[in-house]
Parts: sequence; C-alpha cells; structure tokens
Amino acid sequence: MVSGNQIRLNRILRKGRMLCIPMDHGISNGPIEGLEDPVSTIYKCEGHGLTSVIINKGILKALPKPTKVGVLVHFSSSTSLSLSPNRKMLTGTVKEAVAMGADGVSLHINIGGKEEPEMLEQLGMTADQCHKWGMPLLAMMYPRGENIKDPHEPEIVGHVARIGAECGADIVKTLYTGDIDSFAKIVKSTPVPIVIAGGPKAKTDLDILQMTEDAMTAGAKGVTYGRNIFAHKTPEKIVEALADIIFRKVTAKEAMKKIE
Repeated sequence: MVSGNQIRLNRILRKGRMLCIPMDHGISNGPIEGLEDPVSTIYKCEGHGLTSVIINKGILKALPKPTKVGVLVHFSSSTSLSLSPNRKMLTGTVKEAVAMGADGVSLHINIGGKEEPEMLEQLGMTADQCHKWGMPLLAMMYPRGENIKDPHEPEIVGHVARIGAECGADIVKTLYTGDIDSFAKIVKSTPVPIVIAGGPKAKTDLDILQMTEDAMTAGAKGVTYGRNIFAHKTPEKIVEALADIIFRKVTAKEAMKKIE
C-alpha cells in the first residue's frame, strides 16, 4: 500500500534522485541577485530537468499557477540583520504545509553554536508532525557556529548529517567535503538519502558540475543548489547540465556542452 509520504517523495524526486533549487534566501538576505522574481525562475527551469524547489510560504501563496515540479515549503528562518543570524526559528507548521498543498517541508538546522539545542528540538518535533501527516522532511544540516573551525571537515560533516537522519528527516542536505572517498563514508553512515548544498557562487560552471559529478560518484542522491542556479546567466541551461549528470551519469565536461 502506497503511503502519503511515498506519493509526495515521488513528486520532489525523480527515480530517487533530486535536482532542487532552494530559494528561501529572501527572508535571510532579501531580494538578492537572481531572486528579484523567484516565481519566473521556477517556471523558467521547471521543464529542463528540475525536480523540486524550496520556497517560503509567502512565495508559494504568490504562485499564479501550480508548478510542474515538487514544492517543499521552508519553515525555519533568520535574517542577516539579526544579532543572532544563525538562530533559525520556526515560521510555519506541518498542518499548514498540508493545507497549502506542499509536497514536503524543509528546515535549516545549524550545529555547533549556542543556538543548537533549540533547533534540534524544532527538528525533532517537526519530524514527528511530518510523520503524522505523511509529509517528507528535508533537513538542511550545516556545521555552523562557535565550535566549528572547518565546516567541511569530514568527521564533522558526517556527524551533522547523521544528526539529521537520527532526528527523523527523510532527506539530509549538507556540505560536500571536497573529495569522493571521505564523502562516500558519510553517505554510507547516513541511513537516509543525502543531497549536497552548493554554497557560494562557484567561480566557473565546470567547478559546480565537477562537484556534482564527484558527489554523485560518492553516493549522493542529488543536489540543492541556490545561487549557482538562480544567479546563473542562463538558469535553465545549468539545470539541464546538472540533470545530465544526476539522471544520465554524463561527465561534467560532457555536460558543459549544454551551457557553452
């Protein structure tokens, strides 16, 4: 018997893999480059291999028509104007996500700072509600805070990813460690699918495509890239190139042909 969770996961993934644009930056950073009009970016990319987007509830309500891709509503936020920018607070409920027609819920959890306990509680309680409503939960698990010296250190990334799984997330988003071997160990020790974050805007398109190829080789189930897609001069083309790597196992150099 198919569950509600499985039906919704099938909307945000394709063949168990994810190509997602997180576009929740409007609360934390305002209308940054590429997100002046997030709605048009969604429609521009949706027919080019994209599986899902992560947006705040206000943007979901503003959509003039349903999207062709899965939608995860993001329910934890802080702002760059705050005295505690790493302290993510809940901005919605799972019941609200169900009423809005979302296919999943997304939370951002920072591990390694003084705000960590509060965010762990939010993650655990939201996971419980997601389970109750059959709603997939994506946990953005970031090593970030006073105790973190190197956020890409494999042991730390592995610990942070495992926390997301242990607290009940269906998908864990975290940082790529920079090499295939160390990340493969993290994937193996995390009992739910892992997708990687893109981080700051990459210097070249090949850099982001190569990181994608390496992460997929290590066992990642996909990517959630923000600035590296929505701030790209042709977002739909970088999405096509990423889709070639994620779904058709094309190399980064071959995928570059979609952009050049």
